[in-house]
Formats: sequence, C-alpha cells, structure tokens
Amino acid sequence: MSIVFISDLHLSQERPQITELFLRFLAEVAPQADALYILGDLFEVWLGDDMVLPDYRAAIDAMRKTAEYTPIYVMYGNRDFLMREAFEDMSGARLIHEPCIIDLYGRRTLLLHGDTLCTDDVAYQEFRSMVRDPAWQAQLLARTPEERLALAREYRAMSKSETAQKQDSIMDVNQHSVEQCMRDNGVLHLIHGHTHRPAFHSFEINGQRAERIVLGDWYDKGNYLRCDAQGCELINFG
Repeated sequence: MSIVFISDLHLSQERPQITELFLRFLAEVAPQADALYILGDLFEVWLGDDMVLPDYRAAIDAMRKTAEYTPIYVMYGNRDFLMREAFEDMSGARLIHEPCIIDLYGRRTLLLHGDTLCTDDVAYQEFRSMVRDPAWQAQLLARTPEERLALAREYRAMSKSETAQKQDSIMDVNQHSVEQCMRDNGVLHLIHGHTHRPAFHSFEINGQRAERIVLGDWYDKGNYLRCDAQGCELINFG
C-alpha cells in the first residue's frame, strides 16, 4: 500500500474541469492508498463553514464517501484557513495543523503547506500574519456572506496584481529557512506545496542527507506524490 499527498487544487467555479478531475482521483487513486493528505489550498477560497459555495458540494460529498475507507487529512493553506469543525463533519476529513510530523514508512517526515518558508517575500509574510490572527478571523466571520465575498474578491485582485510584479525567486522558498525549519523539527524529510514547483531537492543538514519534496498544483492537470516503503514518486494525473 501507499500514502498519497496532494496540494494546491484551488477548486473553484471557474475551473470545473479540475473539480471533475479531483472526483476521479478520489474514485480511482485514493481507494488504493492507506491515507490521503491534502497539504493546503484545496479550495480557491473558504469563507467560513457557514457559507459553503455551491460549487464545492460535489467535492465535499465525494470526500465524505472516500473517507469511509481511506483516511483523509487536510491542512490549511493560504486560501482556505477558515475551515473548522463543521468542515470535518461535512467532508469526513480530519484537519491537521502545521507543523505536522508523521512517520512515513520509518522516515520522520515534516508536512507543511509551504508558505511559511517563503521568507524573502516580506509583504506576503506580513499579510499572512494579519489574516492568521484569531481576532482578525473572528471579525471576518462576523461579517455577512456578501461582505466576506466582496473582501475575498478584493484580496484576490490585490494578490494577482502584486504577484505579477514580484520576481519568481522571491515567491520560492528560502533555503536557509527550509534548513532551519527542519532542524527545529528534528527531521531530514520535508513535503510541502504552495510554490507550484514540483521537484525533489537533496541537500545536507549537519552532515546528513536531507530531502525536500515539493508537490505540484492542479491548474492544468493533476499531480500527486505516492510514497511507500521503497520511496516516493511524483505522478501526473489526468
């Protein structure tokens, strides 16, 4: 058997073909796995468990069916960090928080969404600190659904504009931050998403071989990481 990891699906009404691809993934790939980990940004936006967008219903229902035989673990991303207990009830998935450390076939492995490693992007890190503040989140959830949707559109437009002006290197992880995070958590194996740059990276930490695996996004096609006792493989899907 195996454990499967995905991230950055960004499910939305604008990309219904990706929702259909995810449904097929849940029907064909997930049942063959011991567990499925979704490491952030499953949804393009999540504005609270009390206002699930209609376009998400099919994915949530399929997750609940899949979770009856394959455990599903969902980590917050930078788009869907307002998921709470009601999402767990709806989807059958279990929310996990970063940093999350698992035993991956004998390898102590750190799971992250990945945005905390992009420390060269100072403006983003300041924005992330603001929106992850419990007081800010409480104020947002107290707003009406219409107000939340309007604010989400505003932030999305702002993000697109700022991203277009940033250098690619700024939006990637900082290697020093990667190594320090792995040292702090006592691991030599890291899996994350967020940067949309699927790859295996090998380096050394304190004279020992370390590995960082980056998951791909689901913009044009699916991509997942399959790990078993023999190792890990990035696989395109769809």
